[in-house]
Amino acid sequence: MNPSTFWMQVRDWTARCIGVLLVCSLTACNMNPLPRNMNLKAFDPHRTDFACKHEAEVNPPISPEAEALFQQGMAATSYELIWPQDTRNYAKAAQLWQQATATGHWKAAMNLAGLYEQGLGVERDTEKAVLLVEGLMKQGVPAAFDKMGTYHQRGVGVKGDTSRAYAFWQLAADMGSAASQGYLGQKTSGTYDNPSQGFWGNRKVALEMLECGAAQGDGKAAFELGVTIDGDDASIGENYASSLKALHNGVKFGSAKSANYLSASFSRAEPLSGNAVDRDRSKRYSLFGDALELNPDLRFPNLDKVLPLPPAALPVWDGKRETLIDAAKGLIPAPVPKPTSGAQRTGRAHIPQAHVLAPPSQPMQPAETAALVPRDGYWLPRLHAVRRDHERVWEQVQVPQRYAQGEAFEPVSRASMGQYATVAARTVWHYVGEAVPVTQHVHPLVIRGIARVTRVPEPRVECRGHRPCPRIGIWFGDLPDNHPLATRYNRWDRQAYLEAGQSFPDPAALQLEVAAGEVRWLWCDNANQARPSGIVDVTLTDLSGAKGPPSL
Repeated sequence: MNPSTFWMQVRDWTARCIGVLLVCSLTACNMNPLPRNMNLKAFDPHRTDFACKHEAEVNPPISPEAEALFQQGMAATSYELIWPQDTRNYAKAAQLWQQATATGHWKAAMNLAGLYEQGLGVERDTEKAVLLVEGLMKQGVPAAFDKMGTYHQRGVGVKGDTSRAYAFWQLAADMGSAASQGYLGQKTSGTYDNPSQGFWGNRKVALEMLECGAAQGDGKAAFELGVTIDGDDASIGENYASSLKALHNGVKFGSAKSANYLSASFSRAEPLSGNAVDRDRSKRYSLFGDALELNPDLRFPNLDKVLPLPPAALPVWDGKRETLIDAAKGLIPAPVPKPTSGAQRTGRAHIPQAHVLAPPSQPMQPAETAALVPRDGYWLPRLHAVRRDHERVWEQVQVPQRYAQGEAFEPVSRASMGQYATVAARTVWHYVGEAVPVTQHVHPLVIRGIARVTRVPEPRVECRGHRPCPRIGIWFGDLPDNHPLATRYNRWDRQAYLEAGQSFPDPAALQLEVAAGEVRWLWCDNANQARPSGIVDVTLTDLSGAKGPPSL
């Protein structure tokens, strides 16, 4: 072979290799592709089966410390804050969510990605947003795959590609993402295919997806489930009852669309509303819709307290929006107060429960025994000079005593000194402060205005879920921590308002293989009050147990 020809072939072969490597570096054939470029199974709108999974089972665990940081960030950006007067502190939220993300809080990482995506509180940086989501994808977080689908659909930080977006959503739905289950369930719930309009006809699988998403407490999935059933051609009474229940649950799960849909249905005679006009129900659903439009974070697990499904009669309501909304919110049990120092003492030594002594801001001169008390507060007896063991022992058992200004200090017994009682040094009183309330921890959900506090009545009343409800009021349900499905079932809003004799919610409705008797229900009162005439009024129970306006 001619040497020049040989070297020309070598150069051509080398160029082709470099070209292949360059192409691979820019496409999915990269030896170590990023999650955004991962190989995906093509979206199949006509799939024949779907296995329901719940994302709570696969999400990484969250520590209490990380959750506290996350909730502080949520409070800083709460919908309850005034808008648009810049009272929402996104910069503070970004700092808090960065700290929470560093300790493994996947929700904080998702929210932080949203801030980078929109440029709220941080400089807009879509690459950082995508990297955060990719980090969660590597941990197997279903919501991250759902978000990556949205990024591909909108071209955020990646090249826009609708086909890959749907493929990501399909994967996320199969992994347990309630958001993807609701979205794809709606997209495939048509009676025929119309890809140009973005929907396909696969009603069977669509309903399975929507039911799975709704079982996870997703309001959008519950709404789509309700309207899909309501729109079925088969006008069967059972269908309307199922649709009504799904939409009602949608309101509980935070769907403004569900509330507005039901408000419209009850304002006119429709099969969904029993072919009767019910303006009172319509008005109440409308108010819940308005509240959810203003604050999508709201949840109403106790909606049945103020708006039970027909044929149950509506309780009388005072007409105040706050009463209606607060009564339907979830409850947070107040922690059992721990005994504080001095609460068990009597007389001057008594310090009220949940109070501690606050030291004075400026030191005071000790007061002599015979002197009048110069200031309200607690005073501790001490000896002018301590030289002997029996004097030290005496001082160790003395406790602060409360005096009002102008009173005279009372003699303090020295009987414990025995034979030395009469020779001890004179008593000098030292001011140690006034009793102030202990700073109470306020639950983050209460700070955000989406829950209210209650006391758990004593003695505690508990019941297993397979028995009829023995008392009217709000009940908390949970599974033992060691139960294999506890992660799926146990949530802060797993609550129900029941009338006496009603059955507890069946776990089967949540697509859980849990026997009703395995669920423990705890009674938290908050029952509506009945007048002697039999009319029932919507009432709220405050922390002391008295009926009246909510005390937060």
